[in-house]
Amino acid sequence: MTYPVHVPAPHGGPPVPDVRATRRKGTAVFLALSFGGTWLWLFFATAVLGLSPLHPLLQLPAFCMPGIAAFAARRWVTREGFADAGLRPRLRTAWRSYVVAWFGPPLLACGTLATAAALGMWHPRFSGPGGLLPGPGELLSLLGLMLVALVLTPVYLGEELGWTGYLRPRLCGGALLPSTVGTGLIWAVWHFPLAFIGYVEYADVGLGLLIWTVSFQLQEVILLWLYKRSGTVWVAGLAHAGNNMVLFVVLGEYLEGEAGLGAARLTALSTVPMAAVCLWLVATRALSTGKGLGAGAVHDRG
Repeated sequence: MTYPVHVPAPHGGPPVPDVRATRRKGTAVFLALSFGGTWLWLFFATAVLGLSPLHPLLQLPAFCMPGIAAFAARRWVTREGFADAGLRPRLRTAWRSYVVAWFGPPLLACGTLATAAALGMWHPRFSGPGGLLPGPGELLSLLGLMLVALVLTPVYLGEELGWTGYLRPRLCGGALLPSTVGTGLIWAVWHFPLAFIGYVEYADVGLGLLIWTVSFQLQEVILLWLYKRSGTVWVAGLAHAGNNMVLFVVLGEYLEGEAGLGAARLTALSTVPMAAVCLWLVATRALSTGKGLGAGAVHDRG
């Protein structure tokens, strides 16, 4: 049930809902809780508890904070409820989107490795470990990572409930381009403290954060398309889990561990196939026209 805030109407008429003011308040509370809660916890967990930035006890509360903030804003600030939160899995109608979200990260990894090889930054063998033709062991490892991403989807749902499901439709009145760019930028800045506690290490922190921001912008476009295409944040959560547990784990193994590339160059290379996907989405108007949308699709204004 929702409880809209009312303001007096002019000329003594009945009160009218102040929807815009309520939404602005909800967005402000969401951002304050997301940033304040996450950043304070990261500082406390590392400086006081001495946890590694890779420790699950550090990551779980931090990365679930946007979802918690979205819940608090919907439940107690705007009282708008959860009808538009995209919580229904929609397995029957959105199964194609789940397939894309599950296989997309390994395909992006292949595209990134191909880019690195074409630029002479990675020199793979034709077969065997690290080769162009992966062996059974490598395929099993990849499948294992994909299964881990599937299992961890509820964890990454914490971010998608906040950024893609709550914040993005409320920025700039839900207008597609500015709200997507704004969400990608905010999402990137929210991650910045991780570069100072050892989660990711850049030789040039300023350049690294800039490249990281571009990566988040491109990821947000793809995640938004999956969300709009499926009508559920579960698809976006699966893709997000795949990006972290498949795409960047594979790239870290081959490009950072084997080829000796730093985190900045690895991230920059990954933006090449992401940018190609985003250009295709723009060229085909898949975001704005709702290409391939099912019955439960999400539509935007503007």
